[in-house]
Amino acid sequence: MADPSVPTPPPVNPAAGNAASNANSADASKPRNLADVLREFSEHQKKMRDELAKVIVGQTDTIEQLLAAIFTRGHCLLEGVPGLAKTLMVSTLANILDVSFKRVQFTPDLMPSDITGTQVMEEDESGRRSFRFVEGPIFANILLADEINRTPPKTQAALLEAMQERQVSVGRETHTLPEPFFTIATQNPVEQEGTYPLPEAQLDRFMFNIKIGYPSAEEEEKILTATTRGEKATVNKILSAKAILNCQKLVGSIAAGPLVIRYASQLVRATRPADESAPEYVRELVDWGAGPRAGQNLIAGGKAIAAMNGRFSVEPGDIQKVALPVLRHRIATNFQAQAEGMDTDSVIQRLLTDIPVPEPAKMERSK
Repeated sequence: MADPSVPTPPPVNPAAGNAASNANSADASKPRNLADVLREFSEHQKKMRDELAKVIVGQTDTIEQLLAAIFTRGHCLLEGVPGLAKTLMVSTLANILDVSFKRVQFTPDLMPSDITGTQVMEEDESGRRSFRFVEGPIFANILLADEINRTPPKTQAALLEAMQERQVSVGRETHTLPEPFFTIATQNPVEQEGTYPLPEAQLDRFMFNIKIGYPSAEEEEKILTATTRGEKATVNKILSAKAILNCQKLVGSIAAGPLVIRYASQLVRATRPADESAPEYVRELVDWGAGPRAGQNLIAGGKAIAAMNGRFSVEPGDIQKVALPVLRHRIATNFQAQAEGMDTDSVIQRLLTDIPVPEPAKMERSK
């Protein structure tokens, strides 16, 4: 049930700005209730999954988390060994959205200005010289930072302001990035040679850290069959930039009640070794835990999951569903954890088991 203390904004049409959808809607101008809008939103995200399935085999959870990030203005970090279709997944996602897309291949010699842009000097016919800003590839709706951990931290940090403030400062000028704006970065495991681990401040800007594993035997056979025929699947565009912005407003209007907020807060606080609510194993195995931005992302991710399932409010199960990708890159385990074979995922799974969902307050009977 939606929290009555949370005001519900007027319904937003997620298909607004989508020419194909508007052309087929004879009564698009009629006011509709939130249930109709949520139903239409759910249908659109199902269409997006169907289009992605033409190219991507399996990876259901990864696709769901990518869509959840897009509908909540979040950034994603995809982590996995080479050859797991990370880049293909992002480029296909960009193809089903009617937005601008740029890809940057991160290399050890890449400079920050190669991403953000630079000032160039020009001379007009009268001989007067002036500087003109030439936009870098970051000025796109979707930026694919491919193999982001192949470049040193100096260049990785060029994305910090863009990811947080949706703007880029070059010299004395500040340039606003187009809306919507998403950074989807891919990286190979840090253990591989020639990689630079991302700084903690950079990691915290990513809403999700999505780990992509190997496909199952059945999925791998489908991949081999589909990719060795010499045929190339084509996908259709589903949402425009304006439609995505409307979807973000709709997801933001989903209610998160006090119990859900308390549950998210308890999960985040339990990851901090110095907090009194932290279990003993967190105090022993964790150096530092998640900050408040983790709680914000848990709630935002829960809203996206609820909306994609056609529900008006967030449930504790939605928080649990996004807990791993939200928290795994915000917790630092120590040497003792490594010695015991415990990684951040193991700690989070244990917290999800040990921390109960808060019970609603019981109403006292009036005498």
